[in-house]
Amino acid sequence: MTFYSTHLKPNAEPILVPERFAWGALVFGPLWLAAHCAWIPAVLAFVAGLLIVTLTHGGLAVLLMSGLAAILGLTGNDLRRWSLERRGYVLVHVFGGRDEIEAMQRLLVHRPDLEARYRPGVA
Repeated sequence: MTFYSTHLKPNAEPILVPERFAWGALVFGPLWLAAHCAWIPAVLAFVAGLLIVTLTHGGLAVLLMSGLAAILGLTGNDLRRWSLERRGYVLVHVFGGRDEIEAMQRLLVHRPDLEARYRPGVA
């Protein structure tokens, strides 16, 4: 079971963010962050990667890039939550489920007033 934090903003769909390792952030780094509209962390991760590549070479560059990727994997979903807060979303609930759909169903059972904001298939 995975836990999902639920973030709400007036007149917007609820957003669920999983409490787990972000494999997409590990592999794709800044692109994954940008795809989730975490613009500030995406730019900072891109600049950090660019600095590593330009200022180091050889084994040190590989080690530092691997470390950056691991850090992004560990903190990717936390960076998403931080970016949502900056955009006006509020953390309101944490639900568990086998997947995001089950967690969204639990949210809608708990908060039927949100059903009008949620468009199935877009979560």
